[in-house]
Amino acid sequence: MIVRPPLHWLRMVFVWRGSVLRDIAPQLLLVTGFAILVTVMHGRLFEWKVPLNFVPFSLIGLTLAIFLGFRNNTSYARYWEARMLWGSVLNETRTMLRQALTLVDPPGEVPLLAGRLIAFVHALRHQLRKTEPSADLERLLSPEDRARLQTTLFKPAMLLLLAGEWVRDRRQAGQLAPTLVPAVEHPLGRLTEALGGCERIASTPIPFTYAVIIHRTIFLYSVLLPFGLIDSIGPMTPVIVAFIGYTFFALEALAAEIEEPFGTEQNDLALDTMSRMIESTLREMLGEPQRPIAMEPDIYIHT
Repeated sequence: MIVRPPLHWLRMVFVWRGSVLRDIAPQLLLVTGFAILVTVMHGRLFEWKVPLNFVPFSLIGLTLAIFLGFRNNTSYARYWEARMLWGSVLNETRTMLRQALTLVDPPGEVPLLAGRLIAFVHALRHQLRKTEPSADLERLLSPEDRARLQTTLFKPAMLLLLAGEWVRDRRQAGQLAPTLVPAVEHPLGRLTEALGGCERIASTPIPFTYAVIIHRTIFLYSVLLPFGLIDSIGPMTPVIVAFIGYTFFALEALAAEIEEPFGTEQNDLALDTMSRMIESTLREMLGEPQRPIAMEPDIYIHT
């Protein structure tokens, strides 16, 4: 995830990282090179003058812009929902730990709950990114908890079950009044909703057909565009084609990047940093000394 302070307008023109220019450079160079070739040949294909003008491209460009707007809005909606769900994970883990610290008497077993909540956060990140959670679980959980998780496929859901068992054990031990149990259980329900929402986004991509239609249309539009411009703007045709091609290709690439917000692309969510921040705030609530949170060196930038 790219996070920057406001840049000078001139730096914004030349900024490279996070601009998706690296991703679209091959197709952009291809259509620009083809536009140069069409300009040199004055719009002729062998000996045939291609009879095109700018009118059909105006109509097609408007339709293409509508499709790109739909694609980008859909992708950003997924991205923003994912961010809201992780914000809910932060809020609800804080809420549950605060309630455990203030409502359970005595609060001696609260660090066990905190470890399970922190493990849930890291396990959720690993599940969404399809990475191995063993290192984080080993440092956060007891041998008994790790043994229960060893053969489970959905480790975040199991960790929420373990957190619920912690509440049950405190009630049975008389450390938590039965009338307070629903209040302590409420954050667990919200965490379950956040888990399900993240799993839904991760397992339900935008239908592939949308991407195919838009990509083919953009490519054909950019390839045919110089034939429609050559008679009206002449040598400026490659410049205009490169500009329009950059706009369409960049919007398509950005939509494709943020539609999967849990990945490791430059504009995806900084899950590593958010996980460490949640762990840090929960440990601080337990009274443990904390160090400044290190940002993700390859993804999260604040310069």
